[in-house]
Amino acid sequence: MLKRIVCLLALTLLALFTWWVLWFMGMGALTPEDELLATIGPALQSESREPAVWCLLPSWPTLQPLVQLLLDTPTFFAMFWNACKLAFPQVAGQLVVAAPAAWAFSKLELPGRRVLYGAYLVLMVLPFQITMVPNYLVLDRLGLMDTPWAVILPGVFSAFPVFIIKKGFDAVPQSLLEAAALDGAGPLRCFVSVGLPLGLPAVLSAATLGFIEAWNAIEQPMLFLKDKANWPLSLYLSNITAGDLGLAMVASLMMLAPPLLLFLTGRKYLEQGIGLAASINEGM
Repeated sequence: MLKRIVCLLALTLLALFTWWVLWFMGMGALTPEDELLATIGPALQSESREPAVWCLLPSWPTLQPLVQLLLDTPTFFAMFWNACKLAFPQVAGQLVVAAPAAWAFSKLELPGRRVLYGAYLVLMVLPFQITMVPNYLVLDRLGLMDTPWAVILPGVFSAFPVFIIKKGFDAVPQSLLEAAALDGAGPLRCFVSVGLPLGLPAVLSAATLGFIEAWNAIEQPMLFLKDKANWPLSLYLSNITAGDLGLAMVASLMMLAPPLLLFLTGRKYLEQGIGLAASINEGM
């Protein structure tokens, strides 16, 4: 009982830290600009010696920052649309490429399969800074620099979705595939009719994680997109000055909304995919 209480208290504290950030942004979006400058403004000014404070609730709630963002900031909508153009095609391409590759690694007997899968795992753990120069040279030679394809194509061939989806396909019983083969189903029919339905949690887990990564990407758009007209929303927040604190709070909430809604929608499948991968690793 004591261990449960300690564990519950620790998890509660961690949850409070997470919810404090959301509360901070939510209340900041409803706080007047002058009050924000008086409370947390000193923390953002290097020359100020006044202490920064924070009130749990605004003294007089206002929707003026939201109105300013939605009605008087067309740049926000342009970058929001740019983020959608980069994230959704990237996730769709990841599923088209990763699902067949994961099925091949999981169920097909191919020469050198383990070696090739090991190479995929090595690519998965490499940080972006290592692959940055090769990607830049290839994209420049193809003439794709400063276009949305410069961000989409490298993300489509990411190795992480292959790893996630393969764990889901590993749980597909071999007996089902043998029964489907006896009924006359070929490899493609087994993949479409048996593998994809049973591996759906892993596929949706990969889609959820891939969208969050693509939506929050900063280094790739900053490097491959020189024209600010093509910048996504993740690069918009850095252009908001300290004098627009209310606008920054509202923009942060708007940027958080799509990944949060997607996570809440696919949370069940994400938990199933992660639990499935953990159970397979324990069995191995």
